[in-house]
Amino acid sequence: MTTLWPAPAKLNLFLYITGRRADGYHNLQTLFQFLDYGDTVEVTLTDNGQIQLQTQVAGVPEEQNLLVRAARLLHSYALSKGQIAASCGALLSVDKKLPMGGGLGGGSSDAATVLVALNALWQASLTEDELAALGLQLGADVPVFVRGHAAFAEGVGEQLTPATPAEKWYLVIHPGVSISTPLIFTDPDLPRNTPVRSLETLLKCEFKNDCEVIARKRFREVDRALSWLLEYAPSRLTGTGACVYAEFNTEAEARQVLEQAPQWLQGFVAKGQNLSPLLRSLRGI
Repeated sequence: MTTLWPAPAKLNLFLYITGRRADGYHNLQTLFQFLDYGDTVEVTLTDNGQIQLQTQVAGVPEEQNLLVRAARLLHSYALSKGQIAASCGALLSVDKKLPMGGGLGGGSSDAATVLVALNALWQASLTEDELAALGLQLGADVPVFVRGHAAFAEGVGEQLTPATPAEKWYLVIHPGVSISTPLIFTDPDLPRNTPVRSLETLLKCEFKNDCEVIARKRFREVDRALSWLLEYAPSRLTGTGACVYAEFNTEAEARQVLEQAPQWLQGFVAKGQNLSPLLRSLRGI
């Protein structure tokens, strides 16, 4: 049996760095919202107990691929609890639309989709909390994709509170570069002392991203893309970049601006969703 599962993009509607922890990680406050756009994961069940990847990612060994790691982690955990048979296996492939190092959560979303899909297909009956805990072992952003609800995140991103921001239309632009998260978080000029505020307070403030100043400083392409977008609508970086986005009230407005984009910019238009396409698919919505 072969099934297709969405692995949606996310946007950070705001992102503030509130301090550096003793372990070197950073505390933050951010607001996640999903998009009706992303990768598609194909899962084919097998009965040989093996996890195999059919689509390779350049420069990423199979054992390091997040799809494979997610599937093997789930298999090991569910098997240890006696909730699946050792013979449960899967062939995995992914149709990639989300760029690596783009700040859209592509790898984390792919991993979450594998966890959610295989839990359902193998009938492992793991709880959402169990899946989120497994996801956290793979990356700080994976739990929000597992849970599938727009969320206010704190800590290193693992403390999630469901939220319902306005579901705007977005023009997302990729400036043609890839940005690694450690590059941004190790920059000495990164703002690290933004005050901790309540979600109620943050929703009343102009949304900003503390990582944006570093991305613009280090990558001329990001600076150019943001400067162009800001002429049309409120715009900012998502995550640690490299993608930037502008928000609009209608799809037509967003597409009108995309049509005016210079050739050196690549982009797409998508709708913000507080209930992710993955959760909608799981529930049959």
